[in-house]
Amino acid sequence: MLMVLAMAAAIWGVGALAGAPRRLRWTMIAVLYFAVLGLHLVLEEGHPLRMATGESSALWAILGGAAALVLVYREVLSWLRDKADANAKTAESQVTDGPFSDTELNRYARHIVLREVGGLGQKKLKDAKVLVIGAGGLGSPALLYLAAAGVGTIGVVDDDVVDNSNLQRQVIHPDRMIGEPKVFSAAEAMTAQNPFVTVNPYNRRLSADDAASLIGDHDLVLDGTDNFDTRYLVNRTCVSLGKPLISGALSQWEGQLSVFDPANGAPCYQCIFPTAPAPELAPSCAEAGVIGPLPGVVGTMMAVEAIKVITGAGAVLRGEMMIYDALWGETRKITLRPRADCPTCGGAKSAFV
Repeated sequence: MLMVLAMAAAIWGVGALAGAPRRLRWTMIAVLYFAVLGLHLVLEEGHPLRMATGESSALWAILGGAAALVLVYREVLSWLRDKADANAKTAESQVTDGPFSDTELNRYARHIVLREVGGLGQKKLKDAKVLVIGAGGLGSPALLYLAAAGVGTIGVVDDDVVDNSNLQRQVIHPDRMIGEPKVFSAAEAMTAQNPFVTVNPYNRRLSADDAASLIGDHDLVLDGTDNFDTRYLVNRTCVSLGKPLISGALSQWEGQLSVFDPANGAPCYQCIFPTAPAPELAPSCAEAGVIGPLPGVVGTMMAVEAIKVITGAGAVLRGEMMIYDALWGETRKITLRPRADCPTCGGAKSAFV
């Protein structure tokens, strides 16, 4: 038997040195095996050739069976590997062929069946870049619903950290994120809700130095800040860049929102609020209080207006302000008009019309 194994090793080694293919070498060893097995079946017991090649045919049959099992095992493994690779390629093609994967189509199906949105509108949402300034009461619901709606890229600007007192109304932040920057808390919640969107957190206060670059990289801005300095800065930058601005505000039981868009004939924020009111006339939520669900109502309305601006659906709140009174369950709209003497958009209005 050792002689046969030596011959098999010699066949393999010489074939390797000669550059023979592996399949050919295995074929030659298989011919040797079957020749030896045939000798054992033909020759009588005690024949010198049988004695020199292992004496018993049963031993060669067992060896051949073991080799056959190994070959079958290798073939099955190869088949399973090829099948897994084919499935992976199919899944990859589902993601890359067309604008949406099967999972996204199923996720956004309720949008796509809407006549005003449809597949084209959903594609516009996926291609859109929206900047949300403030990840507090108004930003929380707006960010969650923009992510859920499939807005492709969402930037969020805020320099604050999550505080225990925020959690009564800022629903994007969980209790475990207390003490963490709001932008990272919001980004985690958004990507957990929809992994198909890109969230860019900017952990800083918007300043005159970076306002133009940040806003310029986006198609649309939502302002949910709570101070007039930032609101006027955002408004000036949006007007200069021709970007639509959706602005919301809250106080106690009442909220308001409008779309300020001088590029499309609407007034800007400073047309309506020429100067900041005295601090005692516009107390903060911490000073005056605010009912918890109110930011959710107004922030969600801001997200709806953003979707309408992006998709072109319906009538956007340009030149109108919606006011919601939660205490009495009333909603009303007032008409807004540009001011010719507005220092921000009045002189440049004709350039956008």
